[in-house]
Amino acid sequence: MREQLREARSNKGWSQRDLGQRLGLPQMHVSGIESGKIVPRFDTLLDYVRGLDHDLVLVPRSLGPAVLALIREHKASNKPGREGERSLYAVSEDEPETRESRSDEI
Repeated sequence: MREQLREARSNKGWSQRDLGQRLGLPQMHVSGIESGKIVPRFDTLLDYVRGLDHDLVLVPRSLGPAVLALIREHKASNKPGREGERSLYAVSEDEPETRESRSDEI
């Protein structure tokens, strides 16, 4: 999680000092959290994450792989050269479209 916090801060173009000023924390505290030398209280961690325009979410363990796949897809879609967003249920042009037959259809 520390690397993700550092990456999110860097992606915003903020220094540790910038983030600290926004959160009301000294730069040394931000550095300590990112390095693992300081374990923040839950409310501090929540403020930190939300200050980076992210959120903490409790996800059932069985859904973890699906959530991680969505995050990877989201990151990939934000890379330069990728146009627009793809619907979660969109069929790509290289995938054959399938239609399930229903027993009540004639």
